[in-house]
Amino acid sequence: MIRFESDYLEGALPEIMKALGDTNLVQTPGYGEDEYCAAAAAKIREKCAAPAAAVHFLVGGTPANLIAITAALRPHQAAIAAETGHIAVHESGAVEGSGHKVITLPSADGKIGAAQVAALVDAHWADSTHEHQAQPKLVYVSQPTENGTVYSLAELEALAAVCREKGLYLYVDGARLGAALVSSDVGLSDLARLADAFYIGGTKLGALFGEALVILNPELDRDFRYIEKQRGGMLAKGRLLGVQFLTLMTDGLYERTARREVELALRLRAAFEARGWPLYYDSPTNQQFPVVPDAALEKLAEKYSFSDWGRVDEAHRVVRFCTSWATREEDVDALIKDIAALA
Repeated sequence: MIRFESDYLEGALPEIMKALGDTNLVQTPGYGEDEYCAAAAAKIREKCAAPAAAVHFLVGGTPANLIAITAALRPHQAAIAAETGHIAVHESGAVEGSGHKVITLPSADGKIGAAQVAALVDAHWADSTHEHQAQPKLVYVSQPTENGTVYSLAELEALAAVCREKGLYLYVDGARLGAALVSSDVGLSDLARLADAFYIGGTKLGALFGEALVILNPELDRDFRYIEKQRGGMLAKGRLLGVQFLTLMTDGLYERTARREVELALRLRAAFEARGWPLYYDSPTNQQFPVVPDAALEKLAEKYSFSDWGRVDEAHRVVRFCTSWATREEDVDALIKDIAALA
């Protein structure tokens, strides 16, 4: 079986495995207070052009979202997200389990707009019973979205402007940030300029595990390590995260890895389009969402795995094909050949 259902099905980049092996017997302080975490954080600040940013290394995406949002919100406050947002539908209610409501907005492509956010906040404060409701305080977006779509720089600038006007925090989930960096006009320095906090995903781009949370707004960093520890996100052997991110942030490895996986995904996209299968979402990233006839899916499933995204009509489904740092060119070639050969 050749697997295309996700981008975290393998172990880690050879460069990361080598770095972990080379440093295996080096003794360091625990809990992220080691030389590797310090060096990785310095690299990230440099790439973000944000010398004052706080950088925290966390074990995974859900803990990163939970801890960052918990650190930002007071008990009566809520996060705003797209109805398809990861914190709304794919984290087992982690944020809401911490006592913070997630207010969802409708979205056709996984993105939410500045006008939607402004209207929601204005409606909240115009309601005479607003003190009986959760107070919207943080806007959650992911770059790219669950559907592979990306925010343009203009869209993020508009969201950031509304957040500042309305007194909201802007938080960006970067689980697949690498793919967005190489397929959009938004760079790390833009995120550092516009967001109050965001994270750079490692788990889905060749790390064994781990995410790097970048906090730009000092309000969100107050007592952060207390909250990180309380919520189970502080790794005793924190140096394992530092070594991995130091490796990813050196010699363009992060961007180079992302560019390769996106290039392979775009080859698949071209094959889907050549076959006459429309793309349900316009994704320029490593996630592609063709609308495929049931009969073709049955045949492809004999050799390939992919994710079901839902039924379009009685004869077609949307599926997701996802490439990764470890996707082999020969496997992409084989899939393209098999798509073209379908009866």
